Amino acid sequence: MLSQNLIPKNWDRVKIYDLSIPISQLTPPWPTYEPLQVKFFKRLAPNGANGQLLTHSNHVGTHLDGPLHFCTHGDDIASLPLQGFLVGPGVVVDLSDIAEDFGIYTSKDIEERADVHEGDILIINTGYHRYGFDQPEADEVSYMVMHPGPTKEFAEWCKKKKIKWIGVDCGSADHPMNTKIREWMPQYAKLADEYMRKKYNKTLDEIFPAEDYQIMHIALFPDNIIHAECLGGDIDKLLGKRVIVGCFPWKFQGGESCISRIVAFTEE
Repeated sequence: MLSQNLIPKNWDRVKIYDLSIPISQLTPPWPTYEPLQVKFFKRLAPNGANGQLLTHSNHVGTHLDGPLHFCTHGDDIASLPLQGFLVGPGVVVDLSDIAEDFGIYTSKDIEERADVHEGDILIINTGYHRYGFDQPEADEVSYMVMHPGPTKEFAEWCKKKKIKWIGVDCGSADHPMNTKIREWMPQYAKLADEYMRKKYNKTLDEIFPAEDYQIMHIALFPDNIIHAECLGGDIDKLLGKRVIVGCFPWKFQGGESCISRIVAFTEE
């Protein structure tokens, strides 16, 4: 029986863009989470092969937060389907022209800059990947503590647009001052409050009231609208473009989140 050719037409014209960052012992995890540690338990001499033992949290490097991360009855990583969810149509939105320390982006900012379809995968380029640990401007505080983020308005818009998942090029899909970082680093909360008063004529508490705490996690994960964090790589090559996006975590039963490789496919 002759084998069938299942290779998609025009595959030779498909270009793959890597939206992941490198991962090593130098890659910072989300604050207070366990970093990657690598130990050789065997070496070529005298064992004939290299073998490594890894310990790490799920929240280091480019990673996908699964529903179980913030929702007790949420799906684990293994339950997330590749077809129609982890891989599918999406858009890369460039917000780097308006992004600033502690800034807020809105659904209007997104829709003014990209053609977002219902059910899309949404990749957000704030420009803060330039502060990643492997970049010339590396600055862990800017990357994790001072990046821009959204408010409740944006979370509600994601529900209305039936966004499948969101990818961001910084430490969190939530504004850092709407996470525990606000308590852990009060000196930066003070700076953020000063910024909010000057920029929006509101206090930090008014912008992010207690009932909206980690809104992008708590409000969206029960509806299976999840997100990936710490993207980078080739993201600047796709600004404003519609692409096929793929997120490839382990098939991790019981996993609340997972280190992932995220890529975009285009036809050149």
